[in-house]
Amino acid sequence: MNSELCRKALEKIGNPNILVNVISKRVRQLTSGGTGSRPLIADTTRLGTADVALLEIIEGKMAHELAEDNPLLEPVRKKGKRS
Repeated sequence: MNSELCRKALEKIGNPNILVNVISKRVRQLTSGGTGSRPLIADTTRLGTADVALLEIIEGKMAHELAEDNPLLEPVRKKGKRS
């Protein structure tokens, strides 16, 4: 995976954890051979699937959305000793 492409894609997404998840999902789509398995960019010569996914993000061909009421995004209260 090209580090320059990673940096540019991270500027678009903003969160490295979300970027990894988006790329992972897209790589699975590209390698599955089913619906959505065609690259959204024209020239994929000499590119791995992760690089294709990164270029799709950089060129604005692919984006992500966070759910507003996602319980996983809410802060977790730490368990500790009660006073």
